[in-house]
Amino acid sequence: MTQIETTKVPIWYWIVSILALLWNAMGVVAYIGQAYMSDEVLAQMSETDQQMYANLPAWYTAAFAIAVFAGALGCLALVLRKKWAYIILLVSLIAAIAQMSYLTFVLEMANTMTLLIIIVGIALVFLAKHATKKGWIS
Repeated sequence: MTQIETTKVPIWYWIVSILALLWNAMGVVAYIGQAYMSDEVLAQMSETDQQMYANLPAWYTAAFAIAVFAGALGCLALVLRKKWAYIILLVSLIAAIAQMSYLTFVLEMANTMTLLIIIVGIALVFLAKHATKKGWIS
């Protein structure tokens, strides 16, 4: 028997992994909503918001996409008990830090959600590392 077959995964791991997957799925929906925003929706926004969306740099949009899609993939890997979740979640965290740094320091739009996104990203990286050490994922 391999270590994975003999190591019992605690129920909290499954709960956290599934909730994290749902959290990242909401991020994917937010990205798609922004990336494919219709002209009608954009027209309903204030002039300031319209200008902000029109002037977002390509690297910001790429960081947003990498953060949410890598996060969702990494959380799926946690659910499937794959240790490559760690590297994918680390990539997601780095992209999220880049994205949130732009929001915080350039656009000066930091809020509670900005900090929460980074905290959750860090926690997921640590979870993947811990799960690998415990033999819950391989």
